[in-house]
Amino acid sequence: MALWSGWISFGLVTIPVHLYAATEERGAGFHQVHTCGSRIRHRRVCELEDREVPQDEIARGWQTPDGRTVVLLEEDLAALPLPTRKTVDVVGFVGERDVDPVMYSKPYWVGPAGETAQRPYALFVEALARHGTVAVAKVTLRTRERLAVLRPRRGMLVLHTLMWPEEIREPDDLSSSAPVTERELDLAELLMDQLAGVDIQGVHDEYAAAFEQLVAAKVAGEELAEPPEPVEAVDLMEALETSIRAAESR
Repeated sequence: MALWSGWISFGLVTIPVHLYAATEERGAGFHQVHTCGSRIRHRRVCELEDREVPQDEIARGWQTPDGRTVVLLEEDLAALPLPTRKTVDVVGFVGERDVDPVMYSKPYWVGPAGETAQRPYALFVEALARHGTVAVAKVTLRTRERLAVLRPRRGMLVLHTLMWPEEIREPDDLSSSAPVTERELDLAELLMDQLAGVDIQGVHDEYAAAFEQLVAAKVAGEELAEPPEPVEAVDLMEALETSIRAAESR
């Protein structure tokens, strides 16, 4: 099911498109409970009327500088006077490496909407792939304007929302001033070569299996064994050489 419908605006070219979720969160589905095991319930209560209110009576509030609260309904927010409310507005093109990976937020599949969108959609995908760039754009999703990039993937378009530059928190200097030798660098690169070629599709989340073990142990009244912690290398060269030998043997 499409999450958003609108147009990609590329110069005077407009492409009707739909956005679809590209990812889904998977978790254990916890409930909040008291330590006695009974469920915790959250109730929405109006402070003025002292009564519980249903979801359809809940709006958003904005406090003005003089202390007044402006009530904003979903239809108010949906009517924000933003040109990007129904348009993925392409503002320019950059190399993919020019986008700092720390800015990436959430991906969406982009599909053509209707027969008239097929040709301009195919043209845009192929042009991006041939040009070797990504399109920087602005789009409004869930009543908030986001920075985004459009890039080709297997003949389709992917839209990645980005954090705005002012949303990125710059850390203090976390770099290390410790010296490294050429021999250590050579061994580290050799170890990387030995471990090259990982199949990302074959790497799986082990949380579900670990969670099942935890629940089974709790039901049986047993204690889980602690997983071993990594041992810090005392001799860096020895650790690198041993790691290379182990990788070679595999």
